[in-house]
Amino acid sequence: MWRVVAIVSLIAALVLSIRSTTPAVTAQTFRTASSELVVLPVIVTERADHYVANLTRDDFVVYDNGKRVEIEHFSNEDTPVTVGLIVDASSSMRRKIGDVIAAAAAFVRSSNADDEVFVVSFNDAVHHALPDHRFIPAGDPTDLNPALASLFPECQTSLYDALVEGIDQVSSGSRPRRVLILVSDGGDNASRATLDGVLERARASNVAIYTIGVYDELDPDKNPRVLKALAAATGGERYLPRSAGPLLQACEHIAREIRSGYTIGYVPPDRDGAFHRVRVEIAPRDKRKLTVRTRPGYFAAGSGAP
Repeated sequence: MWRVVAIVSLIAALVLSIRSTTPAVTAQTFRTASSELVVLPVIVTERADHYVANLTRDDFVVYDNGKRVEIEHFSNEDTPVTVGLIVDASSSMRRKIGDVIAAAAAFVRSSNADDEVFVVSFNDAVHHALPDHRFIPAGDPTDLNPALASLFPECQTSLYDALVEGIDQVSSGSRPRRVLILVSDGGDNASRATLDGVLERARASNVAIYTIGVYDELDPDKNPRVLKALAAATGGERYLPRSAGPLLQACEHIAREIRSGYTIGYVPPDRDGAFHRVRVEIAPRDKRKLTVRTRPGYFAAGSGAP
């Protein structure tokens, strides 16, 4: 059972703490002679919740369709990202929206101050919570708080349309890494887009999608399989919190994971317009049992592309 008791005080505490100082990191731009660059967000763990953040370029081996490729760009720093919060504001979220607002605020509070953030909400239509499709810096969330507080759950659910809009906007960001955080029950009953279309669009982009399933067990609209498919296709993770506390922890965990990851870039070996499978491994000289996660692949540009 989701509880909104004392949620106002929780949100107030988060809003006060959201301005906590975080060391700023200068935005990193990848430059290459090629017009293309495959950018992989890579997460390495030794065990659950223990991120390994001290590896070097030489510790990684990258394969593109089974062919080893040279790493052109590498960072193990807290690289700023472009991140979109995609928030379900349909009627099924009515009892949970206070918890969602608090968790979104916690995510921004835990993020790199140089991240650029935008918010898209959706019910039977898609809405940009910030005017003019703007990005705001995570370190100055002045405009974010009223945007989140204005969310009012009603009507049906156009989840797939919202994801298409989110992928379009995150692709226009200035940071080399791109992330979407979807908070929803996974259901859709109002979109023109389809799940297959969204998955194809996501695979063609550099975006990692993290999904957070917010629903009651008796919720007829819940679809955790959709949430899992979106995360698995893009190198993100799915979370299924069952109350307000774990929901907030999931958002903080995602922010910590993004800041603990690596960014690897390489020039694709072929311009064939096909889907390329990607594999990232740790060089065998490291004897630890490490787990590596990245997106499973990407669509290469065709030979006629500029």
